[in-house]
Amino acid sequence: MTEQEPGPPRAAAAPRGNAGLPEDVAVPSAPVEDGLALRLADPGAVDTSLRSPEQRSRTFAGILVNTALANITTSYLWFALTFWVYIQTRNVIATGVVGGAYMLLIALSSISFGTFVDRYRKLAVMRFAAGFTLVMFLLSGVMFLLTPSALLLDLAKPWFWIFMLTILVGAVVENMRNIALSTTVTILIEPERRANANGLVGMVQGLMFIVTSVLSGLSVGLLGMGWTIVVALVLTALACAHLLTLRMPEEVHAAATDAQGGFDLRGSLAAVLAISGLFALILFSTFNNFIGGVYMALMDPYGLEMFPVELWGTYFALGASGFIVGGALIGKFGLGSNPLRTMLIAVILMGVLGAVFTLREWAWLYIAGIWLYLVLVPFVEAAEQTVIQQVVPLNRQGRVFGFAMAFESAAAPITAFLIAPIAQVWIIPYARSAEGAAQLAPLLGEGSSRGIALVFLVAGIIMIVAALLAFLTPVYRRVSATYARTAAGEPGAANTA
Repeated sequence: MTEQEPGPPRAAAAPRGNAGLPEDVAVPSAPVEDGLALRLADPGAVDTSLRSPEQRSRTFAGILVNTALANITTSYLWFALTFWVYIQTRNVIATGVVGGAYMLLIALSSISFGTFVDRYRKLAVMRFAAGFTLVMFLLSGVMFLLTPSALLLDLAKPWFWIFMLTILVGAVVENMRNIALSTTVTILIEPERRANANGLVGMVQGLMFIVTSVLSGLSVGLLGMGWTIVVALVLTALACAHLLTLRMPEEVHAAATDAQGGFDLRGSLAAVLAISGLFALILFSTFNNFIGGVYMALMDPYGLEMFPVELWGTYFALGASGFIVGGALIGKFGLGSNPLRTMLIAVILMGVLGAVFTLREWAWLYIAGIWLYLVLVPFVEAAEQTVIQQVVPLNRQGRVFGFAMAFESAAAPITAFLIAPIAQVWIIPYARSAEGAAQLAPLLGEGSSRGIALVFLVAGIIMIVAALLAFLTPVYRRVSATYARTAAGEPGAANTA
């Protein structure tokens, strides 16, 4: 089966867009007048009576497995590129730029991704993203084959940046699938089980970290970057082929939407502002990602200073198993009656862990800290997704998820671009000097990475303070009340909050 099963002709279809995806005529969305399960402005777009909840859950499982394979492959190649660049250059500026550029491109493209998700059928969006990623990874393989390694690793030459951007663009477009995945939860999963489904998404992310950490380190250390690209190509092709076999007949047609063009910033902002307090929730998550950028820029260099690359990948995989545990806990128990409260508690605990897991340069402390930290990450991400799925109409969810991804992704690279040069030029040399080592020893102990540990400590304290202050804000109370009313099915709850 290579297409979604056709449904009744409920809406006229426009000609196919330039992406080759079937697009429905865009019409202004009607106000949402109820708190029913799907919260659709175009109720004819989705027909959940076509299959039972169990059948829809199986379809969601298939989509989730396929997305897991795609995410694993993308992260596998991206992690390998990061490891390869650092091993060859021993420069945290290079790794900071690589990681920061990835997040920056996600930020710049996420609103477009969300717009396309709202305008087109979700499986069609996923298939387009999978095919585009395959093409870009193929181009990167050709470039690696034809360009000498010395040129690819020279940051002063254009070849490194072209090679990096080719892989980066393929990896970024693959993220369009993640926005579409969040909307398939709304279509396929019953409202009372969506938090649990979002927990399963967290488990997939954990599996991604485990597999990619081990495989990326082993690939770079034992096979080299060339064969790593070959493996990524094969896995990407398998994901594309499997995606063609999936179907989602419940989505009769793309929901009528007010999304315009390919970059509907105005519509995205309007969709967010329509829900009282939602913009503030996104801003808090954005601030949290500012702190996350510190870890993105410096966690790999810290681990690679402590372990050989093959062992670092394995140890990080051990720590990343916390992702699976966190996702499994949500899948089993959900997020409670107030996901936002659960999210803030998790952020506080993450701040504590981030502040203390490098107080001493002990391998067990670092790995245990990563494990506990990653147990909590799915709670934060699933809480935000569950709130959006509950209070935002389906025909706007793509743009809301895209808008949130744009803001939140933009935060991490800004921090990474700032902290990597600061750490490389000032903090790390200071901590390794005789004077700096003596001053830091009482608090952070001794070791070659005390400068990075100091950055982690400050970042964790900032995270704790921010989450505690968020509990005291009126926005926290408003969003919590809005979620409670829409979960109870009160008429107009999301629009009157």
